[in-house]
Amino acid sequence: MKKLNLLIALAVIFSAIFVQSCKKDKEQDPNNTTSILPKSFKVDVPEAISSANSQKSMLATNGDTLHGNDIYQNLRTFIYVGESAADIVNAIMTNIAVYNINQAMTVSYQSNDDGRVKNLEVVESSSFDNQTWEYQMTIVDANSATNADGGIAVQVFWNVNPVKGIAILKPYNLDRTGSVNYPDAMYRIDYSEAGELGYDKHMIVEINGLPLEDPAVEPWSMSTLKMFVGKTGDIIDVYGNSEHPNATFIDTTSKGFDWAFVASSNESSNIGVAEVGLPDDDLSSTDRTTLLVTNSIKNVFTTQINLAYSGLDSLSIANYLYNTEAPGYFNSNGFIQGGTAPSTSYGTLENNITNLTPYNPADIKNLTISFK
Repeated sequence: MKKLNLLIALAVIFSAIFVQSCKKDKEQDPNNTTSILPKSFKVDVPEAISSANSQKSMLATNGDTLHGNDIYQNLRTFIYVGESAADIVNAIMTNIAVYNINQAMTVSYQSNDDGRVKNLEVVESSSFDNQTWEYQMTIVDANSATNADGGIAVQVFWNVNPVKGIAILKPYNLDRTGSVNYPDAMYRIDYSEAGELGYDKHMIVEINGLPLEDPAVEPWSMSTLKMFVGKTGDIIDVYGNSEHPNATFIDTTSKGFDWAFVASSNESSNIGVAEVGLPDDDLSSTDRTTLLVTNSIKNVFTTQINLAYSGLDSLSIANYLYNTEAPGYFNSNGFIQGGTAPSTSYGTLENNITNLTPYNPADIKNLTISFK
């Protein structure tokens, strides 16, 4: 997917830019080994439920069977897009930490990517999102400072102990060359090791402003995403939604769907369990049953088939929808099967997802991200 490739490329861009921008500070104080920056700003998601491999055909079939991976494999890609956004922030923190940012400071540098001057500032004690943070870092495209968005490329707010923070990014203001086709895209990552939501650490990833691709080429392209990832020990729980305004399935008159999902995975064994709902993207509901049961893959596709092929007998429909039962089971190779666990190893993960609920699809459709 083009958007996934953009996120990966931006992670590399961020790494290179921050190495350059912070090098000057290191040269001024080479003996300083204390950094105020977090060593990590991300929760990793096992490959079982997060993969760069997208599924091009949503209706690829074998005989008269709709494969469950036609939906579930795309879920792995959408989760991976969110994880890649978090990778960008992690790259920022990792590369700046090497150069020992240990106090309030200001640096200006010329970007190697778009040749424009960027101003980096770190300040102490900043209020944002109803909280006072120990530090704030802001990077601004200098020649865009008078624009409506203030030319802001990056804002990070964080506390040192326990590590907790918010990072907001607008790639267009960081690299006008590499992000010229994505002028409105923004990302926000909330990260915490404070344990306030019952996990050892967690992150919430939000993405909006992604331009939609040609529906004839990529009808399931994503405009917004929000997902939660929480980790305790080897267990990683994930839930969220991705918005796909041009998505159609069997009945092409029905357009605009939300991938509402919950998943739980084991990092050491690299297995996972997921349940997916496909509600209309403007549905307003926070009820788990409505999102994942009423709008389950099987129910939505049954409705779609009946709309497109009225009078089709129930046995034919059942045969066609084999392997679309919930939940879906995964290993390191991706989706295995739906409905029945391949082994008893999945029992804990099956129980975990019953306690997870996606976000309200209508809220995801209207998701906004803004700087301070």
